[in-house]
Order: sequence, then C-alpha cells, then structure tokens
Amino acid sequence: MNRQIITTDSAPAAIGPYSQAIRAGNFLFISGQLPMHPVSGKIVTGGIDAQSRQVLKNIAGILQAASLTPEHVVKATIFLKDLQDFSTVNAIYGEMFTHQPPARECVEVARLPRDAAIEISVIAICA
Repeated sequence: MNRQIITTDSAPAAIGPYSQAIRAGNFLFISGQLPMHPVSGKIVTGGIDAQSRQVLKNIAGILQAASLTPEHVVKATIFLKDLQDFSTVNAIYGEMFTHQPPARECVEVARLPRDAAIEISVIAICA
C-alpha cells in the first residue's frame, strides 16, 4: 500500500497516537484539527470566530505541506460543541471553500478534546 505520513510545523503537533495527515493512494486524510495554535499548542481565545479561523488555518497548513490547496478537499466533517454556532462557522468556512465546496456534514457533540468549541477533519484528492 502506498502510504505517506504528512507533518508540518504550520499545524499543531498531534496530541495523541495519530498523524496530522496521511496520504494513501490519491487521497489525503487530515485528522480532526482543533483550534490550537501551532507554536503554543494552546486553544486560541476569542470565541467560535477565532477558533473556526484557527482550525481552517491548521488545515490549510497541512494541505500546503502536501502541496495541495483547499480546492483539493472533497469531504469535510465539522464537529461543534454548540450547533447554535453553525451560522458563524458556516460563514467562515465559506471564506476558505469559495469554489465548488466539498461535501460536508456538521454535527453537534457533547464535548471535544481540550474543551474546544470546534473540530474539523477533511479528505482531499491528490490528483
């Protein structure tokens, strides 16, 4: 199997036994990204707006490390601590995925690691 681990300093290091991303065949699977600053490793402050932007910056950093862009993303999963934040997250998410946005689901969860308000994972195509 053709499998390559992708890592970058442009996104926070994994906080457990997982990789930031794995390229398998023609796909890149990016692990769920929390709103952690890549250098400090701390959750950013400023509410759902700041947390959403940080998560998307982390994803963009991993995509760049794999020589990809947001246009390569074909699937996204958004986990929210409070679904009332959906409209804010949706607007910020739309700033990153402006052209032919990926398939997506958004679910409310009881709790996220480090008490984050949001986590997003994505799958990108490498072709």
